[in-house]
Parts: sequence; structure tokens; C-alpha cells
Amino acid sequence: MNKVLILMGSASDAPVMQGAVEVLKEFGIPCETTVASAHRSPARVQRLVEEAPARGVGVFIVGAGAAAHLAGVVAAHTTRPVIGVPIDSSALKGLDALLATVQMPAGVPVATMAVGRPGATNAGILAAQILAVGDAALAAKLDAYKQKLAEKVEQAAAEVEARHK
Repeated sequence: MNKVLILMGSASDAPVMQGAVEVLKEFGIPCETTVASAHRSPARVQRLVEEAPARGVGVFIVGAGAAAHLAGVVAAHTTRPVIGVPIDSSALKGLDALLATVQMPAGVPVATMAVGRPGATNAGILAAQILAVGDAALAAKLDAYKQKLAEKVEQAAAEVEARHK
């Protein structure tokens, strides 16, 4: 169960969700990406979720804008982790999607990320962290990733300090 299924409510969400795809590729985690709508194709959503374990899916990353019920619908049909990415595709700049994704009833959890591409990137990292619980090699890749982040900060600090001496 080392694959991630990325669902998005509309094809227009793909540029945002690309952040998750890129992170998963960086860690060598296979993923599937497709479009399914909680409102326009609920039977497709249910079928994709129910068939996912047989394809090795261990985690779902779900992006949606506006009413953003997709992550909750996915969570209603699985016991696997669901990570929601609110997308800023409406006049409310993602606030509606954030609230719809984060306000789940007790018993139907959705781990909710930040709005937009940063949230999609973090969703990919969180999916990797979930899968790394049982995968020492993946855990080592995550450790190296965190070390690279720290090194970038050290480099930036040194550059700023050098400019202000």
C-alpha cells in the first residue's frame, strides 16, 4: 500500500495539485491522478475510492475548490488517510473550500492543508510521512529532505548576514 491517489474536483485544479505530484515523484512514491466530482459524478468518486486498495493505494490526496466536499466524500468511503487541499478557485479566494474541507464531522477525518499550491506540496510531504511509518528507506529520504530545507535556510542566513555587515 505505497501508492497515492490524487483526486481533484475539476481539471482546472491540476496546476495546483501538481505540487503534490512533484513531491511524490521526488520521494519515488507512485501516484495516480484523476478528476472526480463529489457533486457531478458521485458514483465515479465512490468507485475510485472502493477500487483503490486493490491498486495499492494507501493514502488519498484530494483537492477541490468552492463547496469542496470531495475530500469528505472520499473520507466517508474509506478508512485510509485522506488529505484535503482547498483550492482558491472561487470568488471567496479559497476560504469556502478551506471551511468545507476542515469542518468535518467527528468520525470522518480529513487532514486539511493550506489553501492552494503550498497546501498541495505539503499534502505530498504528509502522504510521504504517512507511508514512511512502515518504510525505513522512505523515512531516510524524508530526513534528507528536511536536512536540505535546513541547509537552504543556513545558506540564506549567511547571504543576508554578509550583505548587512
